[in-house]
Formats: sequence, structure tokens, C-alpha cells
Amino acid sequence: MFEIFKDGQHKNICLNDLSEGHMVETNQHIIAHGDEMICLDPGGHKIFNKLFKEMAAIGPLGNLKHIFFSHQDPDIVAAANGWLMTTDAKGYLPAVWMKFITHFGVDKMVVNRITPIDDNGMILNLGGCELKIIPAHFLHSPGNFQVYDPVSKILYSGDLGASVGANSSYVDDFASHVQFMEGFHKRYMPSPKAMKMWANTVRSMDIEMIAPQHGSLFKGKELVNQFIDWIDNLNCGAELMGDSFPIPG
Repeated sequence: MFEIFKDGQHKNICLNDLSEGHMVETNQHIIAHGDEMICLDPGGHKIFNKLFKEMAAIGPLGNLKHIFFSHQDPDIVAAANGWLMTTDAKGYLPAVWMKFITHFGVDKMVVNRITPIDDNGMILNLGGCELKIIPAHFLHSPGNFQVYDPVSKILYSGDLGASVGANSSYVDDFASHVQFMEGFHKRYMPSPKAMKMWANTVRSMDIEMIAPQHGSLFKGKELVNQFIDWIDNLNCGAELMGDSFPIPG
């Protein structure tokens, strides 16, 4: 657990050491403003107890007011029922995935505490700090959102920017870091158009850090801009495939 930003009553915390074994490595992000906290993409069952203890060390669990689920993947929503049953927090999930989350065991007693996020996004008030829930559809889910914190100027980018095997909290050199991102983005991101839409959107924003859900963080405008440029020009997904699928045998 380490702080990636702190200023008075506002702090941003990253937990990047809860995954184990064959699990995909994940970052769990916490934003605290005054007496309220939000947890972004809390993860699956096997990290639930560890994250619960870490959250209690950050502040009283009664301060956890919001849980944000960027999309439907199990490393994001699998423990949703545990969080909703053991805290009073409200959940936020892309509207297109509301009918699916109950398949992860979300109890009918708490499903009404999950707010569906409209395709256009929303403003989420965290104790007076207005977090922007920004559409990032198809990156890599058809219903997908990112979170922008205007105080720290951090964009929480979910799977966009994910790296595998980098073994560092922050990116030091962008060119040498590409090897840890390229395979994932070429396979999991569906099309260059979606990537360019995102790049066009975030270029107008004041971003000091991009914090993915997997791997290293991009700190400082130089690295942020290098990443945006890379995304803007990356060929990926269906564009890398042929005209038909192979038939086994």
C-alpha cells in the first residue's frame, strides 16, 4: 500500500500487492476526501479479506461510501456481494452490466444499492469532491468507464494502460515499458477507432497521472502524453486479424 497523492484532507492510495498465485496482478485504488472513501474495482474473492483489512487501516469502514465497478470482469466485480453485505457503501456499475452482476452472487437484498451508470457517464460526489465518471466504452468492455479525480488530477484508466510483468510501481522510461503493455493491448482492445476516441477525449483534460488497474502507473505529464500518443497510434484487435476464423481439424 502506498500513497500516490496527498494534499490536506484528500489522498489517493494504491494497493498493488494483494494478488497471489495464478491470479492476474491487480491494483486496488482508494480515494479519500474528508470523511468519505471510494474503492475502485475492488477485485475478487481471494483478495477480499486482505483488502478489507487494508481499508480498515486507511480509515473507519463506515467512511467507505462508494464502490466503483468499471466493467464486468471477475477481477473487478467478483467480490461485489461481500462488499455490499459488509458495508453500507453504494455501488456504481455500467448500466449494460446490471443484469449480469447477479450471476456473481449479488444478493437481492443489496442489488438495489447499485446505481447503473448511463452510457454518458456521471458526476459522483465524494464528500464534496466531484469525481468525473468518464465513458471509455470498448476499452475493453462494451460498457466501460474511467474515473477522473480533479483534485489529484489522476485518471484511473482501468484496463487501459495495463502492463504485465513490469514489476515497478511507476513507469520510468516509456520506450522500455511498451514491451509490458503491447501484447495485452493488441489482443484485448478491440479497434483503433475506440483507442482514438479515448485519446481525443483525454487530450483536453488536465492529467498529472494515469493509474491503470494492472501494473505500473504513469506519473507526470510527459509520460501521460507519451501514453496517450501511443494509444492514439496503436493498431489492435480486429484490425490485426484476417478475413475469417480458422476451423480446427
